[in-house]
Amino acid sequence: EPAPAPMPVPAPPAPPAPPVYENNLDGWIRQALDIMAAHNIPGTYEGIHRNIIRESSGNPQAINLWDSNAAMGIPSKGLLQVIDPTFAAYHVEGTAFDVWDPVANIVAACNYAAHRYGSMDNVNSAY
Repeated sequence: EPAPAPMPVPAPPAPPAPPVYENNLDGWIRQALDIMAAHNIPGTYEGIHRNIIRESSGNPQAINLWDSNAAMGIPSKGLLQVIDPTFAAYHVEGTAFDVWDPVANIVAACNYAAHRYGSMDNVNSAY
């Protein structure tokens, strides 16, 4: 008598869909945290949010045209008020090379804060 046909092999499960982030402050912070985790940059949602609210009130187009950096021609920009040289030095691969990009601004600022203060969570005033 012929052998029974082999059982069909089930298809492997589909990989999980990549996360979808809202195009708002909450989404930008969550996306930044995922990128930071991939690059071992410390920081928490609460620490990032607290600093964003203090620095820019959550406005990704905020610019400081009056402080000492601005007087030297390098105004602080974006959610975490980063100057262009700091952004360039602490930019993280996988984010836009654009200081005005909310996620790139957060990740670069957190990378800088990690090197200077241990984490953005340790920043409680202008940095």
